[in-house]
Amino acid sequence: MSRLNAPRIVITGLGAVTPIGNTKEDFWNGMMSSRSGAANITRFDATAFDTRFAAEVKEYDPTLHITRKEVQRMDLFTQFAMSAAVMAVEDAGIDFEKTDRNRCGVVFGSGIGGMWTYHHQQQNLYDRGGVPDRISPFFVPMLISDIAAGHIAIRYGLKGPNYGTVSACATSSHSLADALMLMQRGMADVVLAGGSEAVVCPMGIGGFNAMKALSTRNDDPSTASRPFDLHRDGFVMGEGGGILVLETLEHAMNRGARIYAEFAGIGLTDDAFHITQPAPGGEGAVRSMRLAVEDAGLLPTDINYVNAHGTSTPFNDKSESAAIRTVFGDHADSMLVSSTKSMTGHLLGAAGAVEAIATTLAIHHQIAPPTINLSTPDPDCTLDYVAGTARPAPIKAALSNTFGFGGHNATLCFKAFEG
Repeated sequence: MSRLNAPRIVITGLGAVTPIGNTKEDFWNGMMSSRSGAANITRFDATAFDTRFAAEVKEYDPTLHITRKEVQRMDLFTQFAMSAAVMAVEDAGIDFEKTDRNRCGVVFGSGIGGMWTYHHQQQNLYDRGGVPDRISPFFVPMLISDIAAGHIAIRYGLKGPNYGTVSACATSSHSLADALMLMQRGMADVVLAGGSEAVVCPMGIGGFNAMKALSTRNDDPSTASRPFDLHRDGFVMGEGGGILVLETLEHAMNRGARIYAEFAGIGLTDDAFHITQPAPGGEGAVRSMRLAVEDAGLLPTDINYVNAHGTSTPFNDKSESAAIRTVFGDHADSMLVSSTKSMTGHLLGAAGAVEAIATTLAIHHQIAPPTINLSTPDPDCTLDYVAGTARPAPIKAALSNTFGFGGHNATLCFKAFEG
């Protein structure tokens, strides 16, 4: 099927578990109130670590959506996934009893998978002096990053395409991109797509500390994530999950679904430059954004808002700002750009989905979320980053960027739905 004849894809349901809210509504309200999700780590004793804070999910009760028995057999990242999925399906108002489940799929990823499960099971092994009889039979099914997609399918009996994606911080953007392509190819009418992550654990914090990637602003965690600020010193680890219910326009219209926005295009590239640093000038990001705009059948001047990758690291913020200027030229000065990671922290494999939700809601409500903690702009970052507070604005089309270790670049394009 040619792209010209491909079905239009729309967003009908949203589910989010984040450091600033455990529902779609609370997440949106958290952004609108410029709330920081960063605080001292409570999941383990981080006293000896260079970074002793993170953006943890707070007051989370998985039994609102899954049974206690299921909780015991799921890593935290899968629990986040299930909660987000249940809320997204409820939000979409879709009844799978009345839907061809063979044409309903799940594409759901995690950048790292069950790190807490590995931590606990390895500790069991060490506590037994290396004797493996205390390793749980659920160890592998809890660990593997594709298992969340499997659990979601089992919950709803969805028998269409089903798998997980892994591309570091671009993971769940690739989940959404794959879902779009599957539906455009005619292989599904409905796909639940997104990602989750739960790596606020000793090896997660310790590993990123070893790379010097995390902020060490331990005296004031709430101001540590400061994208595009001259005094940024690294990202803040976050956790959570997000999922979007995607449908072909025909399927959504036939059941009278509420439509948030249209998922219009994607751009997928790689820097082929360095395992962690972006290419000079954001060259890979430039191609990714250009492809997404072109795939959506739009012009650069049609884009009003960019939800930036905006990690609060020295390399990313500068290169992404340069890339946006390269793509949009003079139009960049009339666009709004913000980093919601300033509030949520960096959710790694879940970032793309959660930020796609933020972008979708920005279009739905016609309000650009803010970049908080931007008090001293970096002279190399010269765009309008919606500093401090959210800003009402006409947003007809928007991009969401995610870039991952390995040089992976994914840009998603959303636009206001017009019947």
